Amino acid sequence: MAKVKYQRILLKLSGEALAGDQGYGIAPDVINGIAAEIKEVVGLGVEVALVIGGGNIFRGLAASSKGMDRASADYMGMLATVMNSLAMQDALEKQGVDTRVQSAIEMQQIAEPYIRRRAVRHLEKGRVVIFSAGTGNPYFTTDTAASLRAMEINAQVILKATKVDGVYTADPAKDANATKIDDLTYLDVLQNGLQVMDATATSLCMDNNLPMIIFDLTQPGNIKKVVQGMKIGTIVKKGDQDV
Repeated sequence: MAKVKYQRILLKLSGEALAGDQGYGIAPDVINGIAAEIKEVVGLGVEVALVIGGGNIFRGLAASSKGMDRASADYMGMLATVMNSLAMQDALEKQGVDTRVQSAIEMQQIAEPYIRRRAVRHLEKGRVVIFSAGTGNPYFTTDTAASLRAMEINAQVILKATKVDGVYTADPAKDANATKIDDLTYLDVLQNGLQVMDATATSLCMDNNLPMIIFDLTQPGNIKKVVQGMKIGTIVKKGDQDV
């Protein structure tokens, strides 16, 4: 079996990642491709947990900016993450990967309630666990949910999958002089307002020394490369931390 650097990971996917080029909803080819990559990583013996955003279906923050009550909008966003989680569960199980969806909002017919010990037991048995409905509270993003769940299950790293191969000094799509940053500290992210994870999620990771790796999901095989310790993307960590 190939050597891996991380035995237990939390993979954070944006809802937009599931939409592919269509920009909304769930693109079957995209979600099946991601599921195939996760299957490959599980095959290496890595314990995998997922948190998926809901932006491809509904964005609570955008709705609240147009007059909707923020709490109501956020709850709708949480339900969107449950829809994405069920779709990912289906894609994984069609490829033979045992998967459990746990929801921070109880909905017994379609998902288990979030119970930390049960989640850890699933991971130990080689099942992929998908944490849905965020933290179950409005005003908290799925980034924050990912940080919280990662610490609760004692994940070794958060892998944030994006459409670019790391963090840049500027938007590479708009600025030809933008350069990639290989290493950042948590304080760099917070002080410079970098769009890595939101401030609450970053602060949680900083307080608990949980490293984050931001990498490009659109390149096949990147999830496997990260868990094997290859230097891709941008690493956010404490200054002297070995990641």
